Amino acid sequence: MSDLLQQGLADDSRSEGESGFVVVIPARFNSSRLPGKPLADIHGQPMIEHVWRNACASQASRVVIATDDERIREACEGFGAEVVMTRGDHPSGTDRLAEVVTLLALAPETLVVNVQGDEPLLPAALIDQVAVRLEEDEGASIATLAESIASVDSLFNPNVVKVVRDLRGRALYFSRAPIPWDREHFTTPPDMLATDSWLRHIGLYAYRASFLTDYVDWLPAPLEQLEQLEQLRALHHGHAIQVAIACTAHPAGVDTPEDLERVRDWLAQAAVGSESGEAR
Repeated sequence: MSDLLQQGLADDSRSEGESGFVVVIPARFNSSRLPGKPLADIHGQPMIEHVWRNACASQASRVVIATDDERIREACEGFGAEVVMTRGDHPSGTDRLAEVVTLLALAPETLVVNVQGDEPLLPAALIDQVAVRLEEDEGASIATLAESIASVDSLFNPNVVKVVRDLRGRALYFSRAPIPWDREHFTTPPDMLATDSWLRHIGLYAYRASFLTDYVDWLPAPLEQLEQLEQLRALHHGHAIQVAIACTAHPAGVDTPEDLERVRDWLAQAAVGSESGEAR
């Protein structure tokens, strides 16, 4: 294990006791690659129910599903979830979160964790970690997670977002480019990376409710538009983003039918493994 990861795990260990944060799970029916994604069946339950149950296993004081679709609302209320109906014209998930803050009349100091509705394998430990890290850094408006990059392909892949951070763990910049740039060795892409010091951003966020209400009044920032990375709007306006090293693996979410089959297979294998362990 690298020194960077060891330090991150030590720094980011979860505090004892509960944190009074709220989890909001945005869920839209429309998806170009997988229509009706939140309701896709995974072993007899809609995907959104798997996400919700994992969120309920966290230390959150409240878990809310935010949707603009009656089919999703009906399904979620069927398995006991709290549902908030939001507008259908939001340009981003962050705007939808801001509306939820208003609809629920959350206090400005409330911590809100945004859990994507297409991540049925997201561990509750990561939800807790990102909330605790924001709670600990009183000067930050947002907290998020990252993990080491050991693959050259990942580092040079523009679909993998990279982040660099300062001594306090706060983000200096996010980019689709391979940052930091190794001036001596990146004249051409190397065959392998000498260290795992590069960080991949994990798109799990905790926000202060007061930040979300301010955010909706800001225009997109120039760097945000260039990189197509929404978090750069916060940095543009001088808000600190705390970046913790993930305390456990972050499984990929579901974007395509192939991803959905992968999740179904993974959960099926996990169930078989659990049954085998109980039999012993």
